[in-house]
Amino acid sequence: MSRQIALEKTQEVEEIRNLLQQYRALGVAGLEKVRASQLQELKRKLENNALLRVVKNTLIRRAINQCKDKPELEKLNDHLSGSNILLFTNLNPFTLTLLLKKSRVKAIARAGDTASEDVIVPAGNTGLPPGPVISLLTAVGLPSRIEAGSVWVSRDTLVAKKGDPIDTRLAGVLSKLGIKAVEIGLSLRTVYDDGLIITGDQLQLDLEGTQKEFVQANFSAFNLSVNAAYPLPENIDLLLRKAHQEAYSLALNEAIPNKQTIVDLIRKAHTEMSSLHVRLKETK
Repeated sequence: MSRQIALEKTQEVEEIRNLLQQYRALGVAGLEKVRASQLQELKRKLENNALLRVVKNTLIRRAINQCKDKPELEKLNDHLSGSNILLFTNLNPFTLTLLLKKSRVKAIARAGDTASEDVIVPAGNTGLPPGPVISLLTAVGLPSRIEAGSVWVSRDTLVAKKGDPIDTRLAGVLSKLGIKAVEIGLSLRTVYDDGLIITGDQLQLDLEGTQKEFVQANFSAFNLSVNAAYPLPENIDLLLRKAHQEAYSLALNEAIPNKQTIVDLIRKAHTEMSSLHVRLKETK
């Protein structure tokens, strides 16, 4: 039996080594809070972008040590602890991180979990018969009443804010009501990408903040090009309008007649004449 186990481990190491050669990047994610049912769903969602394998750290290290041609790969050993899942992919690591974030699935909370968003229990029929459940609802702050043989929640009620820990009592109530208060998914601890080791915190992107920075940079660059009169496809219309307006104002101020200014020059002259006429009358 031990010989059979040793053979299976050798085959698994060889398979991992081949995958390391086949794919550009290897991500390592923790499995601590991922349940078996959610893991299958994640595998399905990511099947076109990454190959997921659960392998013991000892076997991963053996496979890594056999890949001498992969630069800096041995440094990945320093990041292998606890229960892990491997993600073999040819995607950019930051793209993979975003995909993992999008692939997170809703789940029923367990005691000790953290609410992924504000948890609001809606008003309405719980479908539960009267009994001890009324005390449970009251204990977590849910107003209830009995109607038509069922327990009803009287009004929409916030029972946990985003980031709040969910205790045993609230987890039990949410489970009975079928409310999924947490998100389950994989978070990359580290990624090996063609010679680079990228840690999980380095993979986190503030997309909204980055987008605002790009918008501001574009706005500043556009203003600079306009103020410097540097013609570009993006600003040429504005530059021409600005040049036309400045030329027109100059011609008007200097009383230079042309077909664009003649009407305003006559109007301006008439206004000045009328003003002068009024002042002359006042001096008499």
